[in-house]
Amino acid sequence: MNNTVHTAHHTGYATGVTVTAHAVHVPGADAPTAGAASALFTSVAPEPACGPDEAHTVLGRKGLLYKEDSTRLALCAVHRAFGLPPGKLKEPLPGAAGTAVVVSSAFGNVRTVRDIVAEMRAGSGHDVSPLNGPNASSNVIASTLAIRYGFTGPNLMVCGGATSGLDAVRLGALLLRAGRARRVVVVGVEPDDEVARGLAALRPGGAELRATAACVVLESEGEGPRLGSVRHHAQPDPLAEPEAPAALRLAAPGSAGTSGGVDLTDHVGETYGALGVLQLAVAAAWLPSSGEQSGGALITCGDDEDGYASVRLDPAGGRVPAGAS
Repeated sequence: MNNTVHTAHHTGYATGVTVTAHAVHVPGADAPTAGAASALFTSVAPEPACGPDEAHTVLGRKGLLYKEDSTRLALCAVHRAFGLPPGKLKEPLPGAAGTAVVVSSAFGNVRTVRDIVAEMRAGSGHDVSPLNGPNASSNVIASTLAIRYGFTGPNLMVCGGATSGLDAVRLGALLLRAGRARRVVVVGVEPDDEVARGLAALRPGGAELRATAACVVLESEGEGPRLGSVRHHAQPDPLAEPEAPAALRLAAPGSAGTSGGVDLTDHVGETYGALGVLQLAVAAAWLPSSGEQSGGALITCGDDEDGYASVRLDPAGGRVPAGAS
């Protein structure tokens, strides 16, 4: 889906929208390599992340039958964001009532769709398992998160291309501003199965897709780094903000050299629809330990085909987000 935007515009957040919890879950990315992206990522995500086949070590075995790789990874990211012990919860999370879920993924269920179509072509609809049928809906990731953790707020899935990670963050903040949710769990996730990799390889200049999940929890007036406003623009480097220099700049893939930022794909690989949430989680983990109180983080994701989006994250107690009243 091409959602390229040719003119810059802003979407304001409610005053005091903050990131109160965060986690990244990228199997195999905890091993350090050369470069600034590796040093940053491994400093904020030192714990090894299991692959989807080993998700039971985090989630417990019950309830994982017929769950897709992307759903398992997303569950692991949420589990870690809330600091939960291994295994399935026996009751909903505290505060789950009124908590919304917004998930961003482009390739989350493409393998299941391919498999179901192949089964129906070879036989009939009766050959499709009723346990696998729900996975044909891309919203299965978001709905599974809501069911497992008891979240009763709005439930949204974003499949909007390279900017959809930050688009999901924007939608989460809008839910808070509109009073539709008291807390929002935002997840970005992509699988790296053979079907997803094949589709990702069709994109111009795309790197090899990497299984990735990241989670940020948004609340109004919570304790944590403060969000600015999402900005969409046509160029990879957002408009300069001389009055508020960023101590950390997380760049869109391929633009780090021109923007002076850190491109996480140099270490992690292509994460496409998950990148915006991954960058935000990394920045939220970095800010409290950085010792930098004079500047926050500026995050940019996107590409020339889908356009670009950016958001600013400031330390807790920092400046009021642009557009807030």
